[in-house]
Amino acid sequence: MPQYNDMIELSVDDMDLIETALRDSIASLSHAASEEPEDSRTDREDTLRRIHDLLGKLHDQKVFFRPRKGVYLGG
Repeated sequence: MPQYNDMIELSVDDMDLIETALRDSIASLSHAASEEPEDSRTDREDTLRRIHDLLGKLHDQKVFFRPRKGVYLGG
């Protein structure tokens, strides 16, 4: 059985593209879920929750830069 590659190399642009695609998926699934009857929403809601969790994991992987000296201008 093959094993997972634990040395994945993704660039910042790759990560940005993944996040954008996930956010677009959330938007389309949310829009489609609002037009469906409530009893058929469970699969979409589960998928939405999984995507949100994945976006949270990606966010937690980021290293935010803050200069040690000088003035920090952040948003």
